Amino acid sequence: MRKQILIVGAGFAGMWAALSAARLADKHDNQTIDITVIAPQPELRVRPRFYENHVETLVSPLQPLFDITGVKFLRGSVSNIHPDSHSVSWKDAHGETHQHHYDRLILASGSHVNRSFVSGVEAHAFDLDQLESAAILEKQLKSLASQPESEARNTVVVCGGGFTGIEMAMELPGRLREILGSNSKTRVVVVERGPQPGSRYSEELRNVIIDASAELGVEWLVNAEVESVDASGVTLKEGQRIASSTVIWTVGVQASDLTAQINAPRDRQGRLHVNANLQVEGYDDIYATGDVACAATDDKGNHALMTCQHAILLGKFAGNNAAASLLNAEPSPYRQEMYVTCLDLGAWGAVYTEGWDQQVKLTREEAKTLKMSITRELIYPPKAERAVAFEMADPYAPFV
Repeated sequence: MRKQILIVGAGFAGMWAALSAARLADKHDNQTIDITVIAPQPELRVRPRFYENHVETLVSPLQPLFDITGVKFLRGSVSNIHPDSHSVSWKDAHGETHQHHYDRLILASGSHVNRSFVSGVEAHAFDLDQLESAAILEKQLKSLASQPESEARNTVVVCGGGFTGIEMAMELPGRLREILGSNSKTRVVVVERGPQPGSRYSEELRNVIIDASAELGVEWLVNAEVESVDASGVTLKEGQRIASSTVIWTVGVQASDLTAQINAPRDRQGRLHVNANLQVEGYDDIYATGDVACAATDDKGNHALMTCQHAILLGKFAGNNAAASLLNAEPSPYRQEMYVTCLDLGAWGAVYTEGWDQQVKLTREEAKTLKMSITRELIYPPKAERAVAFEMADPYAPFV
């Protein structure tokens, strides 16, 4: 009877898990393992670029790649995980429910922005969390040109000063000039809980963010929290009111709700604790990867972040190890000791850092060139060529 590796999700982690599992099965000349991906569509949505224009183009087809590597694809969404019966329930594009057995399950169902814990966010705020919502935000920004001039029209509020919020905020001055004209008096405001811009980052990186913000005219309201959002703006907890037609929500990222269906320890973001082989604690047959995995990257106390940088390698290790467990092969413990950041800072340029202490190595145009290379080439799927895909899916392949 054929063994089943089932992968939930076709993002960075899910795609690479599928290719890595297929690679190891091919290496062992094994014809008795089926590798199946269930996801809403056979495409990689390049989420790190959703702050850019033309968001609908930021996708890469996966079906040709899956076909050439022998990965099966089912279009649909998993609604329930049944660990006791080693199966999942999933709904196809027509809404019909099916069951799928697994011998190994790889959960790569990603994350989402939690919009429910602040009044008015669900109804009135925009986000760039998913392709569809990012497209709605882009449409909103373009529509400002047809609205009467007002303080609210000309003001965009970004709630949250993490990486996503910073990249969006730094992009906005240029976007607003294109939409409203170079002489428009526009305003971009970042609302941040921390005591200073980029307060969760190293002092060196923080200073670059502050300098770029000043040059681009991006304002920061620090030590501030949002009380509510409505159709005409934002009210902060201390009572300050900001009139705005466009409020962008970037905080409160949580792991997929599917993690709650597995009776295992989770962190504050809902990520499942995993061992070095990326098996969920208490389950030999369930692996978690990407944004749903709380995984140690080294022996120094660092853990993977919800970034494509970590998701890509987590996916490769998860797929490899799930296949290895069915092939009686040695697993490869996940390690990712090198951590870098490359933060887009709009017309100012970008900043590139190395290490968990975020030492700044490149800024402005040099860093911008590197950023474009990473997000427009390096993180995209490989060509639909079997040998190329399998070479890149090796967990130990250099990521360059």
